[in-house]
Amino acid sequence: MKNAIRVPQQERSIEKKNKIIQAGYELFSEVGYYGTNTAEIAKRAGVSTGIVYGYFQDKRDILICVLEIYIDKVYGPLHEIMENAVVPVDLHALAMSVINKTIELHEQNAKLHNTLHSLATTDEVVNAEFISLENKITEQMSQQLVKLGINTDNLTEKVHLAMNIVQSFAHEIVFDSHSYIAYDKMKDIVCKILVELFK
Repeated sequence: MKNAIRVPQQERSIEKKNKIIQAGYELFSEVGYYGTNTAEIAKRAGVSTGIVYGYFQDKRDILICVLEIYIDKVYGPLHEIMENAVVPVDLHALAMSVINKTIELHEQNAKLHNTLHSLATTDEVVNAEFISLENKITEQMSQQLVKLGINTDNLTEKVHLAMNIVQSFAHEIVFDSHSYIAYDKMKDIVCKILVELFK
């Protein structure tokens, strides 16, 4: 839980706390969670270790704040794509936009993505945040598709499945990169699957 995190009131204190969180974000991205210690976060933030402990109990508390920033970074652009879609919907173009943006977001956040997802298997709070993110994406994308006139049977289930397919494809490109796979062809296949789901 986040009860150990002190909420600063003064602007200067808020700025210091945000610098600590940003430093944690950068270091967790560069060297991973276990490769980072509180003293290194303090140094990167330009504050003393004592100041870090004034706001956070330990680096895990910093991690939870970093996770919230990460979730905003990976969800915001996808939400924007859906919000900007107009009627009549070009399903192929919309699907390709979501696929390309998901790949881009994975590329931009590859190390932190691996750090956070590896922690999700052992940390209940991290895991709960990812489950909450999945729920948010599924619910909001389903609602937006209905607004756009796409309301097929089992829409929620199809949206959830579609996001799993897109995530899996992004992982394949960013983290696996098999030399024997033509990823441009695979992208076309993924896009066709998504279009068929929502016809």
